Amino acid sequence: MPVKKKILIVDDERSLLESLEMFFTEKGYDVACAATAVEAIAENEYFAPDVIILDIRLPDKDGLEVLKGFHEASKKNNVIMITAFHDMDTTIKAMKFGACEYIPKPIDIEELERAVVRAARAAAPGTTANSLSLDPSLTYEKGKIIGKDRAMKEIFKAIGILSENKVTVLIEGETGTGKEMIARAIHYHSPVKDAPVLAITCSSIVGTLLESELFGHEKGSFTGAIATKKGKFELAGEGTIFLDEVSEIPFELQAKLLRFLQEKEFEHVGGEKSLKSNARVIAATNRSLWQMVGDGTFREDLFYRLSVAMIGVPPLRDRKSDIPLLVQYLLKKINAELHRSIKRVEERAMERLLEHHWPGNVRELENVLTRGVISTLGEVVLDELVAVLLGQGPVAGSDAAGHPGSMSLHDVEKMHIIRVLEYTGWHFGKTCDILGISRPTLRQKLKEYDIAVPA
Repeated sequence: MPVKKKILIVDDERSLLESLEMFFTEKGYDVACAATAVEAIAENEYFAPDVIILDIRLPDKDGLEVLKGFHEASKKNNVIMITAFHDMDTTIKAMKFGACEYIPKPIDIEELERAVVRAARAAAPGTTANSLSLDPSLTYEKGKIIGKDRAMKEIFKAIGILSENKVTVLIEGETGTGKEMIARAIHYHSPVKDAPVLAITCSSIVGTLLESELFGHEKGSFTGAIATKKGKFELAGEGTIFLDEVSEIPFELQAKLLRFLQEKEFEHVGGEKSLKSNARVIAATNRSLWQMVGDGTFREDLFYRLSVAMIGVPPLRDRKSDIPLLVQYLLKKINAELHRSIKRVEERAMERLLEHHWPGNVRELENVLTRGVISTLGEVVLDELVAVLLGQGPVAGSDAAGHPGSMSLHDVEKMHIIRVLEYTGWHFGKTCDILGISRPTLRQKLKEYDIAVPA
């Protein structure tokens, strides 16, 4: 027989207190009541409720101060505040002091019951087989790549081999799969790990400025060049240059990069003196460079120079067995960064994470979990929150028409992109941040799915 959930109701209005006690008792809860702050504090200690319903105005003490004391003593977010005096400042204080809900009077009893159910679930221990509880022994280490999938194990082997061989490496994979983390892992496990590792995103800088960023420039070589400047290849020394989105390097600049890879020599923009660098190049792309070679937009000789060693990074949808481990690790990271103590993800919420297509890969997963932690006031990430974050709404597991369970991967991705665009007001920058993709990839998706941008 399941153990009854316990509710403590605190309100100085006797008629409301009796009504709420009767309602929740009939719903199967074990209920205790208090009409003052003193009684509430005593009942909380003796009764140990799972959920507390607390009026903000009490005859002997401010309800916010009682809330603050409860939260500091237990570190739980299990208090639902109710009040007839609802204003912005009071609401902000209630949430800052640890309330999980804030409900105005006159009370909508169905809204209050839903809040109680959520608060009770958030306080429940993780007993179901498929819910995920954080392993207390797991620690967050910056730069650590997570994965037990066979493809990830092969990548770990490649990192070990390439860290001892200073050859050029090309890393191919979708946006958000962790290509830069792999590049940095190769560098930090190499004999020159103390030398700089300098990253540059080739798609974010126009041609002339990109050339200057890579190779440096002489004073007066172009408008705005008010002083001589060293480029990344000089600054890296014996270290590593990471060229992200290398496919976006302008065709005319590709020849200069090719010369560097062949001769380890280059000149400043506007310069005549030949300079040398022993920096290693690790390049990454979310496009097929070989296909671009066939299209005539990428030099074939440069492709061969960049791909002396190649690493293919699988998308998250192809290694879903790693998702529970990634969720554990990322929640540890987010807890540390946001000073939170999320301990569990509900069973159905975990199922949603496993079912999702993840067009933005690990970066999108981290974004969803971060937003989930921010929106979770207790210690448990609830299913309905994850459903909203994944653009699925409050649907609870049906395969009805329009639910992702009855749609193709193509339709799910298109629907998710449209929902995020609508959520951001069609702001491309914010949409890319949420999806964990670059602007070129977003534009490619809009074209692929025939999504029309409103005027």
